[in-house]
Amino acid sequence: MKRILAILLCIFAFNHTCNAISAQSYIVMDMDSKQFLSGTNINDKHLIASISKIMTCIIAIEKGDLNIIVTVDKDILKAVGSSIYIEIGEKITLKDLLYGMMMRSGNDAAIMIAKTISGSMDNFVSLMNEYAKKLGMKNTIFYNSHGLEETNGNGNISTAYDMAILTSYAMKNKIFKKIFSTKEYTAKSDKKTYKWYSKNKLLKYDYINGGKTGYTIKAKRTLVTTAKINDINVVVVTLNDSNDWQDHISLYNYVSKMYKKISIVNKKDFEVIDDTIFANDHLYIKKNIYVTLKKSEENELKIKYYLVKKDSYNNNEKVGYVNVYLKNKIINSEPIYVKLKKKRNNLFH
Repeated sequence: MKRILAILLCIFAFNHTCNAISAQSYIVMDMDSKQFLSGTNINDKHLIASISKIMTCIIAIEKGDLNIIVTVDKDILKAVGSSIYIEIGEKITLKDLLYGMMMRSGNDAAIMIAKTISGSMDNFVSLMNEYAKKLGMKNTIFYNSHGLEETNGNGNISTAYDMAILTSYAMKNKIFKKIFSTKEYTAKSDKKTYKWYSKNKLLKYDYINGGKTGYTIKAKRTLVTTAKINDINVVVVTLNDSNDWQDHISLYNYVSKMYKKISIVNKKDFEVIDDTIFANDHLYIKKNIYVTLKKSEENELKIKYYLVKKDSYNNNEKVGYVNVYLKNKIINSEPIYVKLKKKRNNLFH
């Protein structure tokens, strides 16, 4: 009886932790599966301030030459707030500007990055919104590369869910991941040597491997951090949160206590039992299938295989899916491919 009571109290305590989060909106997401783990008001629109720079950074990495030398121009005079204090005429690499922008939230760096990549802020903003659309960030709009509100009142707007999707995408990039996790960095321009320390206080914890802070008077405090817990790659986003540092730690503690990552299907051992459609060939998946579960949910999983009957098919063609269900809801899906065992003169069976 005492053991049952202890378990109930533990569950109550962690539910209470999540309910006590100060943020107006927040989300906890598995970055690999995009699985929702916890959150509230995840699709509410908010000003997001400098966490906008996550988008600026990944675009610059994917579209730019990080070794290019940028000559700082008078556009930096438009920057207010956080700065890395670069000067007009100074020459510095795009790579160093990215570190300064992400670690110190340099608005001057964000302006020069946008101009370097796209020629103007307007062109870069168009690119930001194109990326948002492609990533499925349905409730997001960008007006600039830095996150400050414009003089006309417009400011970058997004949701906890959309920013988690963006961060999950960006963290697949090794260069972004390295910048996001850097605690200290030395940069040299033709005029100065800079020593930067990350504003992300949570990097002192070994399990936390990235983050970006944000603040304006209108947006209040915004924060995105990432971590690896119980082999789960987790992102936490909080918007308008006066207690964000502690809230992120509380949410990571919640994940640590309540969730685990388990292997469902190993690609090396993959087979579809009773398959008659592709019996003469070999079916395979490209990735191992893992799911993130509360520790009480493992017995509620179901795996279903769906194959599409075809009169003809090509080598390595997608021919179905493995779907993983939890309480009749799909939480993971992986394509099934076919490999022809023999060369055929034609594809008809």
